[in-house]
Amino acid sequence: MKIISGKPVAEHIRAEVTDKLYGVEAMLGRKPKLAILRAGNEAADLSYERSAIKTIEQCGMEAESVSFPREVSDSVFSRSFHMLNEDANVDGILLMRPFPPQINDGFITSCIDYRKDIDGVSPINAASLYMGMDTLTPCTAQAVIEILRYYKINIRGKHAVILGRSKVVGKPLSMLLLNEDATVTICHSQTEDLKKITKKADILISCVGKPRFINSEYIKKGCVVIDVGINIDENGKICGDVDFDDCAEKARAITPVPGGVGAVTSAVLAKNLIKAANKDLL
Repeated sequence: MKIISGKPVAEHIRAEVTDKLYGVEAMLGRKPKLAILRAGNEAADLSYERSAIKTIEQCGMEAESVSFPREVSDSVFSRSFHMLNEDANVDGILLMRPFPPQINDGFITSCIDYRKDIDGVSPINAASLYMGMDTLTPCTAQAVIEILRYYKINIRGKHAVILGRSKVVGKPLSMLLLNEDATVTICHSQTEDLKKITKKADILISCVGKPRFINSEYIKKGCVVIDVGINIDENGKICGDVDFDDCAEKARAITPVPGGVGAVTSAVLAKNLIKAANKDLL
């Protein structure tokens, strides 16, 4: 069994970003800039925001947070969004979703400039991913691919099973894996005989948000297990969707939580920002 740490993957990606920064800065005449738009103070959002800003600044770029109380009106929030969307000095926008119910999520995600859509939520970027085109992809989904590539885990021809069908991880990840020539199965809350399907997986990826939901009964020997889940267990500790200790001996390779996919997500955000700033999608 091999523990797949996200730290060296993140370091590798950050080095790639730093290598490209000088040329992009010369072209722009300034540092690339990320704007993070948030309504509310959810602990998970704040944690990701801090990590994102730290990574962006470590890579020599700029980041700012534009935040509002959870009760902010749709009109005030939308006005701020449009200002960022039209600001020529903002190269990427990260929307901290889900928004509070009064915010029109569909309107904002459909209006965001696809060239600034740093987390791949716009219809244009989603469609481009579906078509197998070069685009800005959701950071967590892309982080899974970056981990598999870094550790030279073969994807082509393998059966990848994804647990979870969210628009930010499960669905885009299925497209990314298909683009890498994997055979992909998506499972969800209505899937029947789940264990029968997961035990056929060469690569099992869980993003269901249930603490230690996956144990050794769900995987076959030699499976690669990627745990996207970040949960709080009954003891108040961070854990994944996978029972790491139970699955470790059966799996060929497995990611820990924390220290796995989450460690790579912010680095992918920086990679997407440098790509957006370089006008690769014009």
